[in-house]
Amino acid sequence: MSVSMPDGSMEIPERKDVPAELKWKLEDIYASDELWEADVASLLGRLPELASLQGRIGQSAEDLLKGLDLLNEINMIAAKIYVYARMRKDEDNANSKHQAMYERAASLVVQVSSTASFIRPELLEVDEDTLEEYMAENAELELYRHFLHDISRMRAHTLSAPEERLIAMAGEVGEAVSSIFTMLNDADIKFGSIVDEEGNTVELTKGRYTRFMESPDRRVRKETYDALYSSYGSLINTIGSTYSASVKSDAFNARARRYDTCLEAALDKNNIPVKVYSNLLEAVRDRLGLMHRYVALRKKALKLDDVHMYDIYAPIVPDIEWTVTYEEAKKTVCEGLAPLGDEYVSILGAGLESGWVDVVESRGKTSGAYSWGEYGTHPYVLLNWQDNLDNMFTLAHEMGHAMHSHYSWTTQPYVYSDYSIFLAEIASTANEVLLMEHLLGLTEDQVRRMYLLNHLLEQFRGTLYRQTMFAEFEKIAHERYEAGQALTPDALNDIYLQLNRDYYGDEIVLDDRIALEWARIPHFYSAFYVYQYATGFSAAVALAESILEHGDPARDRYIEFLRGGRSKYPLDLLRDAGVDMTSPDPIHRALDVFEKSLEEMETYFRG
Repeated sequence: MSVSMPDGSMEIPERKDVPAELKWKLEDIYASDELWEADVASLLGRLPELASLQGRIGQSAEDLLKGLDLLNEINMIAAKIYVYARMRKDEDNANSKHQAMYERAASLVVQVSSTASFIRPELLEVDEDTLEEYMAENAELELYRHFLHDISRMRAHTLSAPEERLIAMAGEVGEAVSSIFTMLNDADIKFGSIVDEEGNTVELTKGRYTRFMESPDRRVRKETYDALYSSYGSLINTIGSTYSASVKSDAFNARARRYDTCLEAALDKNNIPVKVYSNLLEAVRDRLGLMHRYVALRKKALKLDDVHMYDIYAPIVPDIEWTVTYEEAKKTVCEGLAPLGDEYVSILGAGLESGWVDVVESRGKTSGAYSWGEYGTHPYVLLNWQDNLDNMFTLAHEMGHAMHSHYSWTTQPYVYSDYSIFLAEIASTANEVLLMEHLLGLTEDQVRRMYLLNHLLEQFRGTLYRQTMFAEFEKIAHERYEAGQALTPDALNDIYLQLNRDYYGDEIVLDDRIALEWARIPHFYSAFYVYQYATGFSAAVALAESILEHGDPARDRYIEFLRGGRSKYPLDLLRDAGVDMTSPDPIHRALDVFEKSLEEMETYFRG
């Protein structure tokens, strides 16, 4: 159900017909496109000034401060130019003027990056004692202490200038592997057709896959599952070679930079010790019995003689009519986030009413949802609103990102204003957890309550369990290559099939086709990325539960976490908030919530 326009129409409107109160205000970034053009010209005029510092930036405290200040100023303007152009394009991708602005902005960002590429290598040529002397000589450099420390800690893994140039050139080859898979996965592969619930023959696409896998008609689910994996199976040798090449590229970069393993190399970018990864895998494996019970619950609730992999996405509580208008969602989200305090809710509420959010679908608008923006302005949220419960959770999620950005941007100087990707999903997920607890507290109807719990359990299955299984697959695959073993399609299939057997247990029928699922996961071409979804989810649940249990002290620590940006390393910011991700405790605390919710659903379906 689409959100209705003020005239009652349910048609997808043209951009010009969307009321102003349902649009974001990009004018808060640039009041006109002409002012954007002026910043583009100004930035281009400043690049020679930055380039003139090449060979000098590490020569004195004065040059160092000048270079870092100038770099921040240029990066801030470039990001503002890029964000504005991209979001203008996202309003209507058919608008040729904004298409051209975006392409120019993207090119400008590359130009800035190229001009500034000398800075990091030159800083690494300055020894730490000299950097300390510079900071003692000029107090203004103290601002950059953490920034400079983060660069310095990578000294052992940074090569000479000629070697770095070779690594950069080789990097283009590595990136080509991901591009090849993307073209194969997004453009070339076809999945054929299936017969839907009404008997219509329809083309299967990746966009339609999830909807059909959630169908109450088991025949539709099985046909969808078979069609999708048949297509990947027909290309498995090509995809296997592509993924093997990606792993080889990871290993080349890790060895070239003197890391012992690919995993260590990937995690070191955010200063994350390997034991964080190991703790996640071990803690989830310790609690796999809960997932096995969830599969058994599905079998009982769906009244099936056996559960197959194509039954995993089917809702175990019948879909119910739960209409939520955008106005209702705004009110409910603010009420649900009350545990975060009056200040948080006041800023959130004001943002919802003052041009932070682009609400409704319009012709040419980018699909999906995201939160974005840039330092010096307020954050923005793109939605394509539908009047349902899922969209209310999406609003809470994206506003979690937005509020994290708001607190970080308004607290930190620009150099530390952007939080690490390791922390990126915590604030958004914490909002969803708090909203869920609020709705469960209000819901007396047992069917609706089970519907909410099913939603929560699916979040755990899809994020904590599934992403951890992905993370374990990546670890095994890379370790096998590092040990000199070949990553053939059969070998990769065997690894993935065994992981599914371990994670889902004996209650599920492991159709052979599930062994092919690894072949369709784009994130595997960004090695050791997906574990952060699981750690972020665990940390968010632990933080939300602590706020609900301990009140103001836990809330105040959490708000300070939101304000932290990159002023400390990710694990230190989380530790200050009360969550130690070097311990398995946050994962177990999150899984305690899963177990409690599972027990309630088991009791309901036994009755």
